[in-house]
Amino acid sequence: MASARLTSILLRPPIRLLITTIFISCLAIDAQDFTFQEATIDDIQRAFAENRLTSVQLVDFYLRRIETLNPMLRGVLEINPDARERAAEADRERSDLSRLPLAPLHGVPVLLKDTIATRDKMNTTAGSHALLGSVVPRDAGVVEKLRSAGAVILGKASLTEWYSFRALGKIPNGWCARGGQGQNPYVLSGETWGSSSGSAISVAANMVAVSLGSETHGSILCPSDHNSVVGFKPTVGLTSRAGVIPILPQLDTVGPIARTVSDAVYLLEAIVGYDPRDDEATSEAAKYIPEGGYKQFLNQDGVKGKRLGVIRQPSTNKSIFISAFESHLNTLRERGAMIVDDLEIPSMNIISNPGKSGELTTMLAGFKISVNEYLKELVASPVRSLADVIAFNENNPEQEKTKEYGQHTFIASERTNGMGQKERQAIELMKKLSRDGIEKTMEENKLDAIVTRGTYCVSMLALGGYPGITVPAGYDSNGMPFGICFGGLKGTEPKLIEIAYAFEQATLARRPPFSRSLEMNKEFYFASA
Repeated sequence: MASARLTSILLRPPIRLLITTIFISCLAIDAQDFTFQEATIDDIQRAFAENRLTSVQLVDFYLRRIETLNPMLRGVLEINPDARERAAEADRERSDLSRLPLAPLHGVPVLLKDTIATRDKMNTTAGSHALLGSVVPRDAGVVEKLRSAGAVILGKASLTEWYSFRALGKIPNGWCARGGQGQNPYVLSGETWGSSSGSAISVAANMVAVSLGSETHGSILCPSDHNSVVGFKPTVGLTSRAGVIPILPQLDTVGPIARTVSDAVYLLEAIVGYDPRDDEATSEAAKYIPEGGYKQFLNQDGVKGKRLGVIRQPSTNKSIFISAFESHLNTLRERGAMIVDDLEIPSMNIISNPGKSGELTTMLAGFKISVNEYLKELVASPVRSLADVIAFNENNPEQEKTKEYGQHTFIASERTNGMGQKERQAIELMKKLSRDGIEKTMEENKLDAIVTRGTYCVSMLALGGYPGITVPAGYDSNGMPFGICFGGLKGTEPKLIEIAYAFEQATLARRPPFSRSLEMNKEFYFASA
């Protein structure tokens, strides 16, 4: 059913009919015993327990939602043809009382960024035709953990092709050759940002419960900020990168994208932990995993007594952003936070410039090494090296839009010769900038976390492999979302969860896309159907 109906989802109707369909389906669904839209994992599990919902019904809702919305939003690349079968299996397991209690993600559909390997009937391609038909040797480490938790892998989310690393500054955010241009569900002409765009779009538009993205430099935090969802970038090594198409292992991490902080925490808890195929990083970060897990930090009063350092970015001409941020800082104060304002990170002009911070130099060499290792391990693949991928793009310019967007970053990476003296110096510079920057600032001011408007903290969090979480914070006059970001040092996820959850519960800023349009135009849309 699913694969047959969804093969043509990229060739569907324009926005007027799209919104009409959404409105009618919402009326029908909300009249039932369970409200699918904006449903949290707690809502879903409660409905499962009360026999008001099955995993199959939930999967079917998301498949219909994808069929309706994805032709316009292009957030999903492909559907797992076994999703309904896995959902039915989850329903059978739930009826077996001997298996209770079950994990929070049991029976819950999850989308994966199309760089996270699954050893099933789906592809793992980084959005490129070059890897279409390749066969991975096994599930990625995080996928193994999701399956063990009983999650239903619904499909693969779209992304900026090859994380934008094919041609930095040239490939549009949210575009890939396989899926086309992703669209922001709030403002179709708005920016999707970051390479985990499809994961954020799909969660924001209620095409899935939760999703996994990955981040090297902003790829979870940025699209989450721009699509009004919660994005959680974990400490590097807290989640396994084994089986995930790499950019730079020193900085790569896999993390949740969800509509609420609690859902992001449930997903994080399911995927953290040691993986022998990512031994060094996951064994080092395992010490940060708290006894009793992360759910215990979902505390509405979690911000009380916390010292938050405000890092202010250069001025913006959008006063609504500034006024909303000031209002949110006051809310945090009222909830008991101690605000340390107007802090400056030393050398921020260098930290925020990958060409000066050493980040780009390290990435160019590290990408070639790590992606060649990934490609060589594939069971079958049309390409076996970065050089092969470059050749594929040259030979398929129409499919890959090579003339329009080029592949200059790929070519620069291919010209590198491993981690030499220049690269080692770049790595040391990154460490020094982190040590003298965010680490020194937080230690000197005895901070629990830093807070920024939007995603200004992305660069400083990237260089040192630090964690961060962005939470919806409002919308501009056009309906374009913006968020607030909390960041910390390695292993400070518990504090970030407490702060982010308390902020979210105090503000409840998120609203689903189309809600304003539907409220204003429901009579027109209902009549035109």
